[in-house]
Amino acid sequence: MSVFASLVAYLADLLQPLFHASATAAAIVVFTALVRLAVHPLSRAAARGQKAKARLSPQIAELRKKHGKNPERLQKAMMELHAKEKVSPLSGCLPSLLQLPAFFLMYHLFSSGKIGGERNGLLAHTLFDAPLGGRWTDALTHGGVLGGAGLVYLALFGIVVAVATYNFRRTKRQMATSPLPGPTAPGMGAMTKIMPLLSFFTLFTVAVVPLAAALYVVTSFTWTAVERSFLYRDMPVAGALATAV
Repeated sequence: MSVFASLVAYLADLLQPLFHASATAAAIVVFTALVRLAVHPLSRAAARGQKAKARLSPQIAELRKKHGKNPERLQKAMMELHAKEKVSPLSGCLPSLLQLPAFFLMYHLFSSGKIGGERNGLLAHTLFDAPLGGRWTDALTHGGVLGGAGLVYLALFGIVVAVATYNFRRTKRQMATSPLPGPTAPGMGAMTKIMPLLSFFTLFTVAVVPLAAALYVVTSFTWTAVERSFLYRDMPVAGALATAV
């Protein structure tokens, strides 16, 4: 983690002339963008995989119709179909999974009082009046909702609500114009109703993690919305479902 701390500190030093006291917060945003750039080729590959699965929709619908009363046979047939067409059912999960280590490093870096046996100086850095190692509950305790730190969180919540609302509207619109073909798996109907709302759960994450980790989440969340709008622009239903998660 000391290497990771050194990287954040190095980026903060580079950004110091522009962002002054908030240079470390800016460094976190830049670091998040670098992580997303590194993962972008996998996101493109995942989009190609989703498009390939969309082309298989009629065949999958036929398999469900044929083996709907035999779940084990249906699962085996679908796996055989995916293998034949060289489509991975998990391709869309890889970009998200590969970002988790970076998020947890950021979380632990700004939750630890010491790094390498020495005091963690990064905890003293701030975004305006909000300490990067603090949480929303700390902001409410010191100054309240409209205090200096509270306003920083209100801004982050506002960004999340705006992006989540965009995801929700885009998902509902695209699913309404292009409903999923054929019979669906048990519970799929309920899932398609819930999935557009999942973006709003990011608010909870931002509220409970250290501010530094919240900056990572908000930056990555916004990046995801923009990236998937571009990558899935010609694939309405699957793109809408991908944006919702």
